[in-house]
Amino acid sequence: MDPTRTGTTRTSGTTGPGAGVSGSDRPRLAAHVRLTFSRARQRMVLLHPETVVVLNGSGAAILELCDGRHTVAEIEAELGARYETVPDDEVRQFLARLVARRWVELSDG
Repeated sequence: MDPTRTGTTRTSGTTGPGAGVSGSDRPRLAAHVRLTFSRARQRMVLLHPETVVVLNGSGAAILELCDGRHTVAEIEAELGARYETVPDDEVRQFLARLVARRWVELSDG
């Protein structure tokens, strides 16, 4: 980790699956995005201005832990404890896609 980046927030990174998301990053939802339960859909949704993203169970579980306190490694460990298997790099790939859309921000650990 680059010591000059400590405490900074990143909204985009290198391209490629999971690129730019490290285990020490602390993801959080961007200020203009909300995670909430939709009674009409009976599922968790991500609300962005003029956009509603219906989440599957694993996507919701990841985003519920994106509070700016948990590191990516801690999120992966928590999901590993909840579920029998968490495919390698799935969490980082998911977060990288949301960072690219500016829906999630990463703070260096």
